[in-house]
Amino acid sequence: MGAAGLLLARRDDAGTITHVLLQHRALWSDQGGTWGVPGGAREPGETAVQGALREAAEEAGVDPGDVEVVDESVLTHPDWSYTTVIGFERAPVAPRATDAESLEVAWVPVDEVPGLPLLPAFAQAWPMLLTRAVAAAPTRLGTPD
Repeated sequence: MGAAGLLLARRDDAGTITHVLLQHRALWSDQGGTWGVPGGAREPGETAVQGALREAAEEAGVDPGDVEVVDESVLTHPDWSYTTVIGFERAPVAPRATDAESLEVAWVPVDEVPGLPLLPAFAQAWPMLLTRAVAAAPTRLGTPD
């Protein structure tokens, strides 16, 4: 099985990624007090995209219909995997901490992400994830269908 999380990005009118949605993890959680993407374990039969969107809805109040999924990045371990689903806003998302797993959920300017106390695995993956999101952005501009 595995886990999945959603890296949701916001773009300006020119298509440049300006912010990403991050979760400040509850202190009692594993590696609590760090920032990362909303996510968690996938349920049986659930795809990574379904799991990431469900977790983002549960933890950050993100309506799955407001997300345009553009890419997935998989980190494979011997007995499990973690998939970061990359998406953009289809409509404005007003996140909020909707369960006890989050101290807060916020849109963070892209240039401020490295300065936060990040979940170590997310800190390691951040440069690659941002590169993938930027690469997906130009082909996704325009009004969503």
